[in-house]
Amino acid sequence: MRTVVTGGAGFIGSALVDRLLSDGHEVVVVDDFSTGSHTNLVDAVSKVGERLTVEAVDLRESRCTEVIASADAEVIFHLGAQADVRSSVADPHGDADINILGTIRVLEGARRSRVRKIVFAASGGTLYGETDPSLLPLAESIPHNPASPYGASKFAAGVYLRVYGSLYGLHWTELALANVYGPRQNWGGETGVVSIFATQLLAGQTCTIFGSGEQTRDFVFVDDVADAFVAASMRGNGYLFNIGTGVETSINDLYRMMAEEVDNPGDPLSVIERVGELERSALNPALAGHLLEWRPQVGLRDGLRRTFDWLAAASN
Repeated sequence: MRTVVTGGAGFIGSALVDRLLSDGHEVVVVDDFSTGSHTNLVDAVSKVGERLTVEAVDLRESRCTEVIASADAEVIFHLGAQADVRSSVADPHGDADINILGTIRVLEGARRSRVRKIVFAASGGTLYGETDPSLLPLAESIPHNPASPYGASKFAAGVYLRVYGSLYGLHWTELALANVYGPRQNWGGETGVVSIFATQLLAGQTCTIFGSGEQTRDFVFVDDVADAFVAASMRGNGYLFNIGTGVETSINDLYRMMAEEVDNPGDPLSVIERVGELERSALNPALAGHLLEWRPQVGLRDGLRRTFDWLAAASN
């Protein structure tokens, strides 16, 4: 099968590229390398270079549509995005240009070629917004209530996905991702708390917790997420699926678990909470289990250990 992965040089995208190549598929990576890295693709290029093509293209470029169309792919995995909530607040126009207009450019490329299906990466926490805690873990039926330009742009992109499906018969599946973590995650990103803590703990630095630390997140390992994208390429047409564990973990508990891994008894630094941060978040993956036959396989402690091992090896 020939595939396109937008954002394929990124943290999640490169894990998906590795999985697709290991399954014997051809992959065209479309990435502008603003946050993604050539390093994330080095192993893939060295092992199966003949089945991997890399196109350095910005989703804001008009030629993005032509690159997508000429790829002649069966499935497009659309992970390319502006994914920083604070950046979206500071520059909502730029956020919309990438996440909404960029998605339209990808969809236009799909329409012009023989694409069978597009699998789109949505953001679970920002899509649903702040909800009644009694509803956790959230099901897909919960009304969407984005509270940031980033959440709004991803929501709008999902609407365009449905419109193109209705107008042109393009099959689609949307995956609402919980807090993804694991090897290759950029430690500088605002959503990369696991990577940030791991990098600082390994360096013997003091970690910072914003607010009380009792805010919760649903942490799902990147390899499990890659499996979900592959499953969605074959099943689940016309559905939005939550891709998470359904388990809430507080930031305080996460820190304690990670500090234990490196035998670091130091206390983190507590600072004022960040404006607009969700208090609690967890996604119910039952529908994905039923229709995609997907379930998370990597427990949090195991995933944290793998992340530490990767970071330690990468620093040597």
